[in-house]
Amino acid sequence: MWNDFRVLPYTAYLRVYLPLDAFSSTDRAYWAHYADSPHRPRRVHTMAAEHAESLRRLVATPPVAAPHEESRHAYVRRSGSELFICPWQTRLRSWLAFRDFHRATSARLRSAYLPDHVAASVDADFRGWCEQGGSPHPQTLSSNWRIPLAWFAPFAERERCLVLRSGRPHRPGSPPASAGDPDRVPDDVRTARPPGGVHYELDEPSPAATRVLLYVTDAAGARRRLEHAAAAMRRGTDEVSLLPGLTRLEDWLATVAHPRALLELDYGGLVRLFGDDELGTDHSAAELAAAIRAVESGQDEVVLAMLRRLRHRWRSAQALERAN
Repeated sequence: MWNDFRVLPYTAYLRVYLPLDAFSSTDRAYWAHYADSPHRPRRVHTMAAEHAESLRRLVATPPVAAPHEESRHAYVRRSGSELFICPWQTRLRSWLAFRDFHRATSARLRSAYLPDHVAASVDADFRGWCEQGGSPHPQTLSSNWRIPLAWFAPFAERERCLVLRSGRPHRPGSPPASAGDPDRVPDDVRTARPPGGVHYELDEPSPAATRVLLYVTDAAGARRRLEHAAAAMRRGTDEVSLLPGLTRLEDWLATVAHPRALLELDYGGLVRLFGDDELGTDHSAAELAAAIRAVESGQDEVVLAMLRRLRHRWRSAQALERAN
């Protein structure tokens, strides 16, 4: 495994970026100013800043399950002249994580992590917020130690962007940058643009130790691919284990995505589970797309081979959770 100099959680993220005009006039003005601010966390540092904020809450006495106010930070993207925003939504996502923890953990164990009166206050805050019209659907989904296979269905291979230790964007069809390559991204190289795709905006030259693997597509195309994948799996194969994940993603995008939104799959801290060669040969979206095409053409052996390859990769990654 490669140990990055910033210790991030072994977590991947699926983010919806909304165009600026999808926000209220007040929020639109705020996010436009925020995007141009020299003081906001830049792309290469944003995950580390978000993680540090969550750690400060966890080490407080007693632990702070959710911040008292919503975060005013966001992930920022630009495509052409248009600005896209994915707010951190730290308070909402903390509430949802607390709800999942509460459901999955016994009362005795819960109280060891969080006093009962604090837990009751967090639950009351969340219920009150929802009753006042707050949406419980975040713009960001997260997954620890693995990426659900359904998350690859919205993306095409040409929308993949890999940046290895050299900081050089790795475009589809080109060999990954050498681990020993001392080059940096020049100051004027800010994006890696896939053929026909949107900008992969890095915001600034990447440090030598930064490694990134992500996909970006438009939400309309993502929804079409999800619908196509779900329909193929329903009618063409006995392999139906992907269906629940595909339909959940369809419902989520229908709820949170603007027609012109962008969808990003970010490997996040999971890149630390793989070496450069492994990342260079990880084409999970292409492999899932090949499985779906094989379903439609009745090539059952190809379906099984592609899904077996995908599952081996991600089960192997998830198995490291116990080793860790």
